Amino acid sequence: MWPNLIAKAKEGGLDVIQTYVFWNLHEPQQGQYDFRGMRNIVRFIKEIQAQGLYVTLRIGPYIESECTYGGLPLWLHDIPGIVFRSDNEQFKFHMQKFSAKIVNLMKSANLFASQGGPIILSQIENEYGNVEGAFHEKGLSYIRWAAQMAVGLQTGVPWVMCKQDNAPDPVINTCNGMQCGKTFKGPNSPNKPSLWTENWTSFYQVFGEVPYIRSAEDIAYNVALFIAKRGSYVNYYMYHGGTNFDRIASAFVITAYYDEAPLDEYGLVREPKWGHLKELHAAIKSCSNSILHGTQTSFSLGTQQNAYVFKRSSIECAAFLENTEDQSVTIQFQNIPYQLPPNSISILPDCKNVAFNTAKVSIQNARAMKSQLEFNSAETWKVYKEAIPSFGDTSLRANTLLDQISTTKDTSDYLWYTFRLYDNSPNAQSILSAYSHGHVLHAFVNGNLVGSIHGSHKNLSFVMENKLNLINGMNNISFLSATVGLPNSGAYLERRVAGLRSLKVQGRDFTNQAWGYQIGLLGEKLQIYTASGSSKVQWESFQSSTKPLTWYKTTFDAPVGNDPVVLNLGSMGKGYTWINGQGIGRYWVSFHTPQGTPSQKWYHIPRSLLKSTGNLLVLLEEETGNPLGITLDTVYITSQ
Repeated sequence: MWPNLIAKAKEGGLDVIQTYVFWNLHEPQQGQYDFRGMRNIVRFIKEIQAQGLYVTLRIGPYIESECTYGGLPLWLHDIPGIVFRSDNEQFKFHMQKFSAKIVNLMKSANLFASQGGPIILSQIENEYGNVEGAFHEKGLSYIRWAAQMAVGLQTGVPWVMCKQDNAPDPVINTCNGMQCGKTFKGPNSPNKPSLWTENWTSFYQVFGEVPYIRSAEDIAYNVALFIAKRGSYVNYYMYHGGTNFDRIASAFVITAYYDEAPLDEYGLVREPKWGHLKELHAAIKSCSNSILHGTQTSFSLGTQQNAYVFKRSSIECAAFLENTEDQSVTIQFQNIPYQLPPNSISILPDCKNVAFNTAKVSIQNARAMKSQLEFNSAETWKVYKEAIPSFGDTSLRANTLLDQISTTKDTSDYLWYTFRLYDNSPNAQSILSAYSHGHVLHAFVNGNLVGSIHGSHKNLSFVMENKLNLINGMNNISFLSATVGLPNSGAYLERRVAGLRSLKVQGRDFTNQAWGYQIGLLGEKLQIYTASGSSKVQWESFQSSTKPLTWYKTTFDAPVGNDPVVLNLGSMGKGYTWINGQGIGRYWVSFHTPQGTPSQKWYHIPRSLLKSTGNLLVLLEEETGNPLGITLDTVYITSQ
């Protein structure tokens, strides 16, 4: 998809593609690097270069970005004495090693602008100003070290730190947000340019919540204002969001990412954002000579109207006329009347004629889905039921409740907690009270589901209280704890915990007693979502009654044409999807928004992952979804 996405960005008037570097993807195991396929960042940058665009490389290597664990690899968690993102020798050692690895990789391919390549800016750290205070004096010393370390890598291009007002020279402090023309304090040194590294075109969405809609008019207004105030670089976050494949999304973040961006999740042009911003970019570029070489003055045109004028000579002049009122006004500029729409900026490349106004949108379109294939025949599906492990099935044991993150090491979303409970009470009914710290908990007694509960993005912790019908004698109690991505932000990320934290039955505390653990599901271990792994278990025919923790598989042919392909999983509950062994991401259709609808029901399958015939679709359903309601759809743009 890269060449087409880059081409559409260029056509939209962009000059630069900005990308993070994902430490957890490129060094998933300590000392083992991966730059293959979708992780081939050198190839990605060379494709950008081939299309004549520049690159901003945000190395981080902590990146947040709604990426699980903030983009840090989980193996860092197990290094004794480590404190992430602080003046801590262990963290600094590994951070410098990875940063140098990436810089040297870029240098070896001659990709920095100092070598004739496209990379014009690099970033070290990420929004550290949000957490610096939590580390006290070690925060300031760390940021000074990070700046010195980065500059010492000698890339020959400038380094930036976003949301870092005290970025040490020569590192450039930059702004993130939606209104940097209003909120940015500006460069912290007169020899630094004014840069905006993240202009949020929407906002990330989490399960249980609706998408954030930001208008094209608002985005354009704030870009024009930033440029009018001598801003020299604006980056959209995101211009194309894409898909959180596999398990890359952070806690509760949906699989679609910034679908409301100018290029939507599937890479289709989303209007009016894409076209309106294209016109904005053209208007600003037509002012380039005056902006770059002219003298800027600003003055009032009314109570809530301002002019920003760049004048190079008597004939070279550009103006940005701003109206901050909620109503249209007419002003005089250079003895000529101009009508300014509410909350808008008019751009005059010659200080006379209006080339663009941020509030005037001329292009609209709409997006639609068309069903191409229904999976409504029971004969097409095969089923494998995941076994519910009991204490006797486990080999990992502890006399306490273990932390899920430390135990699974992010190899799976799932951790089984099992124990045995002997009961000989006459009524054999007890009250179970389980406290969990994210994100989902399913309780089984003697192999039968007795309760499920989950948290939310705003409230990770919860308590499950259920009545238990126990048998007279030994009972096997099993809890399946599931994370939906790991945390990605905040100070002391290495201290975060997840999973079952305490358990009481009839008031008796079972927190510190013999527990047995199983990391992940058997189907995951056997990789039954792949063609080879699928043959390792006995699949059964589909029955109308479904149980939780059921795997489903079928095959299908790719739809004809080039339109993007999506799975409509509106009939399912919660789980995970694979196509030809590639993880498409988590789904959670049963977690509804306050309006009673799923946060996401269409799941993107890039055509590059599909064969013309015989594609393997495997789903793991945690709850009791109905696969007979799944459809394979294509996405297309309609005129509005």
